[in-house]
Amino acid sequence: MEVVTVAVALGFLLLVGAAGSAGDEAREAAAVRALVARLLGPGPATNFSVSVERSLAAESGLDTYSLSGGGGGAQVRLRLPRPLPAVPGELIEATPNRYRYYQNVCTQSYSFVWWDWARWEQEIDWMALNGINLALAWSGQEAIWQRVYLALGLTQSEIDEYFTGPAFLAWGRMGNLHTWGGPLPHSWHLKQLYLQHRVLDRMRSFGMIPVLPAFPGHVPKAITRVFPQVNVTQLGSWGHFNCSYSCSFLLAPGDPMFPIIGSLFLRELTKEFGTDHIYGADTFNELQPPSSEPSYLAAATAAIYAAMTAVDPGAVWLLQGWIFQHQPDFWGPAQVKAVLEAVPRGRLLVLDLFAETRPVYLYTASFLGQPFIWCMLHNFGGNHGLYGTLEAVNWGPKAARLFPNSSMVGTGMAPEGINQNEVVYALMAELGWRKDPVPDLAAWVTSYADRRYGVSLGDAEAAWRLLLRSVYNCSGQMCSGHNRSPLVKRPSLQMNTTVWYNRSDVFEAWRLLLTAAPTLAASPTFRYDLLDVTRQAVQELVSLYYEEARTAYLNKELVSLLRAGGILVYELLPDLDNLLATDGRFMLGSWLEQARAVAVSETEAQFYEQNSRYQLTLWGPTGNILDYANKQLAGLVADYYAPRWQLFMEMLANSLTQGIPFQQHQFDQNAFQLEQAFVLSVERYPSQPQGDTVELAKKIFLKYFPRQVSGSLRQTDHLKPCSP
Repeated sequence: MEVVTVAVALGFLLLVGAAGSAGDEAREAAAVRALVARLLGPGPATNFSVSVERSLAAESGLDTYSLSGGGGGAQVRLRLPRPLPAVPGELIEATPNRYRYYQNVCTQSYSFVWWDWARWEQEIDWMALNGINLALAWSGQEAIWQRVYLALGLTQSEIDEYFTGPAFLAWGRMGNLHTWGGPLPHSWHLKQLYLQHRVLDRMRSFGMIPVLPAFPGHVPKAITRVFPQVNVTQLGSWGHFNCSYSCSFLLAPGDPMFPIIGSLFLRELTKEFGTDHIYGADTFNELQPPSSEPSYLAAATAAIYAAMTAVDPGAVWLLQGWIFQHQPDFWGPAQVKAVLEAVPRGRLLVLDLFAETRPVYLYTASFLGQPFIWCMLHNFGGNHGLYGTLEAVNWGPKAARLFPNSSMVGTGMAPEGINQNEVVYALMAELGWRKDPVPDLAAWVTSYADRRYGVSLGDAEAAWRLLLRSVYNCSGQMCSGHNRSPLVKRPSLQMNTTVWYNRSDVFEAWRLLLTAAPTLAASPTFRYDLLDVTRQAVQELVSLYYEEARTAYLNKELVSLLRAGGILVYELLPDLDNLLATDGRFMLGSWLEQARAVAVSETEAQFYEQNSRYQLTLWGPTGNILDYANKQLAGLVADYYAPRWQLFMEMLANSLTQGIPFQQHQFDQNAFQLEQAFVLSVERYPSQPQGDTVELAKKIFLKYFPRQVSGSLRQTDHLKPCSP
């Protein structure tokens, strides 16, 4: 039997920590062996010999792997070759940084909220395979808070009124929201506690460091009933919500209850879950502090840290640095300094959350010496839409390491939502182990295509190079990470269709993938990518037909308006919905079934489903953050986006025929009725895929490529043959 020996990690895939006991080593080795069996099956897994040896990392203190053994000459693919490929000698590699971080507080709500243990197990395996060693573990904390609030004298009804619904917990935890979408059922707390125990056990078995939550200072309003003398400040509203759901109460840092509540929570939390001594807390996330005085900001920061160390003297505070870049007018040098210097140096670990686009370390002197992690945020709201800043991602970590007096200690992936743009995360994960950037991204993405599909094929490689130079090469002001396509927005005559790339590159990549389809159609990853690129091409077509319709309306050309609007509403959007229905990952039914599966009764199932529908669409009761978490899902396109577009085109046509101006305000009111009806609907949607992705993608291509792409696009976007 050919055997590959893996010391510390599964080749270039898995890491473990650089410190620990012999018992830890045995546990981590067993965890890796179990992962290999889950990934490859019990038979092929026997070809791997796994050991964990702390001595490999002892000298540098950095995570290290060693790979040796094997035989034969085949290239490693998704399907293991037989015999295993030879490893030339022994390969030893150490990461350049201490941490490879994963998650955003918002990921917990946009992507993880309805997960069961089976889905969490897959994710933790992915984390291990991609070298993650530091990640949030925030499930179950509301159950702990409930214990604390009951102990403090709050009633169950007061606690129920305070918590948000499951789909909005991230913002409840950061003090942005309360009450909205709630209350949390009793069964929710029990299931989340169970889930958190399993998540923590598996993460720790891989040598990862779970980050637990700490007290950020926000309290329920009912605390003032129990303690009438307590000193609290009501903060301003957030996200177009009124104070019925926002305007949280912040405990004054000098109030005697601050350390009591903070230590009560952390003591109860660590009693339940243990600790790895790193805690997250975000007090002013997108919230204006009650004072800009440095003394106040320092006191507020120090109070949070003091509550941590009262329970855990070795506590390290993980802080999202988003606050400093989100409100730059408030966070001047004095205010930033007050926060950063209120915690002993080395005990505040800052996430430079959006560093690929707006790095904060540059204007804070490397966070005044506090250690920080260079993070790629990439995606807001879990939107679909091909997007990336791969050049900035590639060069950013090294630039941060070389910054004068740099205090960078790691790299991180901090998307608000996952399950999109896998190539971006593949590059970022690799950079966690590279000392230097990838020297040639075009060559890298070519190799990525080969690895992804298990075969080298020129058309597929060329398609990926075109995507690299277009949708994945954003730079400048347009790189928000948020999909603002007219497809997923409430229509108006002022919609911006500008993109940072040549649409022709997307259409040509689409054509090349279809050319490769006869060879690659059996590959699940290829079929996913073909659907995703076709979806993106349809998104581009929506913009073009919208432009035609708007121009026709402004020119008072009713026939042209009806033509463009008719194609968009009655052909293009139904075609997209049918295509999305060929893959369960792009189906509203799958999304809603996840939510319903958490429930223990039909009443709960309907409640969770409505939470999920709200998040995808209105976000709040009146469309407070409308379409922020937009997705392109079968069912959502047909029953939410398409009816809005139909209404829009009908009202434009009526405006022309009646000779009156288009009334946007009236349209918005009518559109809200459609949106609200969708959210409140109890219609069930299929969760099993129907149709063939390749065949439908081909039909859409043949239908629209000659009609629109080679027609109006040639005039507006300079379509020409592209040599990759």
